[in-house]
Amino acid sequence: MTLNGKTVVVTGAAGTMGLAVVRMMLEDGAQVALVDIDAMRLDGVVRFVRGATAAIPCDISDPAAVRQAHQQVEKVLGPVDILVNNAGILSNEKVETTSDAEWRRVMSVNLDGAFHWSRAVLPSMKQRKWGRIINVSSLAAKTGGLTAGTAYSTSKGAITSLTYSLARESASFGVTVNAIAPAYVKTPMVTEQLNEQQRRLLLAQIPVGRFCEPEEFAHAVRFLASPLAGFITGEVIDVNGGLHMD
Repeated sequence: MTLNGKTVVVTGAAGTMGLAVVRMMLEDGAQVALVDIDAMRLDGVVRFVRGATAAIPCDISDPAAVRQAHQQVEKVLGPVDILVNNAGILSNEKVETTSDAEWRRVMSVNLDGAFHWSRAVLPSMKQRKWGRIINVSSLAAKTGGLTAGTAYSTSKGAITSLTYSLARESASFGVTVNAIAPAYVKTPMVTEQLNEQQRRLLLAQIPVGRFCEPEEFAHAVRFLASPLAGFITGEVIDVNGGLHMD
């Protein structure tokens, strides 16, 4: 699989999962815009990746900031061919303890951010008759959240619906839109929320008997971004070790 000459945007690129995706995209020959709200951390991680990159600090919940960041990407790297909407924040609060501010905070990042970036890149993709949008949903979207809270689970369910909607309207233009629904990837956001008892209980329920490696998640993104996945759109791929099957 090769992505030579392709421009990729990865949101949440300074995090564990985002950085794993960045490295695989670079291995396949793409040039990558690393987008993250944490400018200092972004500047640190971009120094340790090899390939054509651009570090783009951006609050993806702000539509004006996304427009500006998109313009910067196009100026430095050219039109976006592949968008990976990876950025997200976790909330463990259930409905009774979810404040208005917490609900809005989670939705603005997990859902609005993916919408803002998709809206920015789609016109050019459609015009050029090729594109890939890969959204990151979650097992929580299908289960209601085993450990995650109401806002998080709902936001990821909405990401799945956004995937279906964009896939339907973009397919005839040569643009595919898919999602990945991972569960319990080895990242600080996920593993640090679990106490030892929760870890043992979860591992006992996961048929493969372990948590997901970031590179395994990134390989799923890599496939959906590749030319080989051109006949797959509107799909949500589970990456959960058999924890949930449908």
